[in-house]
Amino acid sequence: MSIASILLPDFSLILLGVILMRITRWGSEFWAGLEKMVYYVLFPALLFYSTSRTPLDFSATGRLIQAALLLVLGGVAMGWLAKPLFKVGPMSFESALQTAFRFNSYMALAIAYRLGGENGTSMMALIIGFAVPLCNMAAVHALVHKSGGLAKELAKNPLLLATASGVLYNLSGLPMPEVAGVLLSRMGNASIALGLILVGAGLRLSGLSEGKAMSTYFIAVKLLAMPALAMLLGRLFGLPWLQLQILVMFGALPTASSAYVLAARLGGNAPLVAFIISAGTLVSIATLPLWLYLSR
Repeated sequence: MSIASILLPDFSLILLGVILMRITRWGSEFWAGLEKMVYYVLFPALLFYSTSRTPLDFSATGRLIQAALLLVLGGVAMGWLAKPLFKVGPMSFESALQTAFRFNSYMALAIAYRLGGENGTSMMALIIGFAVPLCNMAAVHALVHKSGGLAKELAKNPLLLATASGVLYNLSGLPMPEVAGVLLSRMGNASIALGLILVGAGLRLSGLSEGKAMSTYFIAVKLLAMPALAMLLGRLFGLPWLQLQILVMFGALPTASSAYVLAARLGGNAPLVAFIISAGTLVSIATLPLWLYLSR
């Protein structure tokens, strides 16, 4: 399968979101409600379904998960190392820092399925399950003095809860009832399409008043340095071909839109984060195919 055929459907859905946002008058409440439904209901259903029904063979995926966690830590380190370089307003650096290592889960699972079918989806679901708490801890830590506490943020994260529940259900050995399996599968399929449309609808390239150099740095870390580190880690860990592609793709993903929500909720510079997310998503149209090609 060509790289274009892997990525074109997903970027087309993002483009559809851009178009719908600009030609319709559905209002911000519609988009906000749709995003909540995907984030709190549909997407957790996909994560639970993927992790609950796939045989857990950590002897086969253990190195992949270790490499993914080291990759996230590398992104966190590259983000903090730049703090002395940029003089910006209060909370601006702390808000933007998370864009160096957080990732778009909707794109992650959509592309993983195109790369490896249900096997690829299961690998990425496990990575998400382990990486989400690490990313959240690093992101909230930067803004923690205005938060309700790190443990509280993690305890109510729907992606973490869904993945942990799926793994526990899997380990229990209980069968998945057919009706429940069909329901969760359909909810999961809907979450991917709607999630990608929401990525496009949320693109914002206006309102950047400071931190242009810092924004460029964080985008470069996320879309260039992270996948390069992923390639290195994959070779060092001796990952098989599909796992290497999954890891490099994971590193090359643009930042999650939830980074904006976190910055806004914890008193950070939300418009700056929105710009970095949007600009990074657009730049990834060029960089993501390149990294997938190099990882072949």
